[in-house]
Amino acid sequence: MAQKVTMRYLQLKFARKEPITMVTAYDYPSAVHVDQAGIDMCLVGDSAGMVVHGYNTTLPVTMTEMLSHCKAVKRGASKCFLVGDLPFGSYEQAPHQAVESAVSLVKEGGMDAIKLEGGNASRITAVKAIHDAGIAVIGHIGLTPQSIGILGGFRPQGLTSEGAMKLLEQALLLEAAGCFAIVLECVPSAVGAAITSSLQIPTIGIGAGPFCSGQVLVYHDLLGMMHPQHTKVAPKFCKQFAKVGDVIQEGLAKYRAEVSSGAFPCHAYTPYRINPGQTDLFLKGLESKGSLDAAQAAASARGWEETGER
Repeated sequence: MAQKVTMRYLQLKFARKEPITMVTAYDYPSAVHVDQAGIDMCLVGDSAGMVVHGYNTTLPVTMTEMLSHCKAVKRGASKCFLVGDLPFGSYEQAPHQAVESAVSLVKEGGMDAIKLEGGNASRITAVKAIHDAGIAVIGHIGLTPQSIGILGGFRPQGLTSEGAMKLLEQALLLEAAGCFAIVLECVPSAVGAAITSSLQIPTIGIGAGPFCSGQVLVYHDLLGMMHPQHTKVAPKFCKQFAKVGDVIQEGLAKYRAEVSSGAFPCHAYTPYRINPGQTDLFLKGLESKGSLDAAQAAASARGWEETGER
């Protein structure tokens, strides 16, 4: 992927039945990695509340926090299609509130599109208003983390015929309202397949089986970055493609050990030197001020620079 991913590119990929790749990331360094890996879409998710800020849910996340994450990701990703999450409380009250929040993520945050959760009447109205304002919208149904209060927690959805039919109806309504794609989270593969085959727009699955038009996982989850004791929710659907967290723990432990033993920093990581003549002047200046301890410390450091012995 050499050029910026556009809506047209995604539509062509969908038409060719080529799987769309999406990763959720929250900051500049992760955005650089996602971009360089050739991922089609980068979602700046409100899951940052749990993964980055340590909240138990996504509900506390604010527009200010989302804008900060969006701006950071924008600076790191120049090619992938960027999608920003509308956080809880930023779009539910009225269509004009939804449009205002969406405009902020696009205009200030640098996003190419926005995503919002749910498929009830108020969400359909919000999607239509945002679409009519000229902003690309992705829907999100199934497990919608902003609604865990009424869902009874982080639970899979569409497990009954009635529940599955409701999701299909929501998907069709979101498509009609103007969504250009829909995220399906934590639903049975049969439900994901049925919804995907019923729509003329892509579905992006996360715990929704292999029959969706694409897949999304969280950067930290797929790389195994989170310490098991500190993961707020351990997703059963996530495959760890690396175990970066283990490498991080090992590296930090080595750093602590070398600092504790005095092995770090050694000569190789102490690159700055005063000219010998300037060192002599510095020592004399310290002695003339009566700073004998400082002069002795500086002289000992010069000896270490010359011999490597402390």
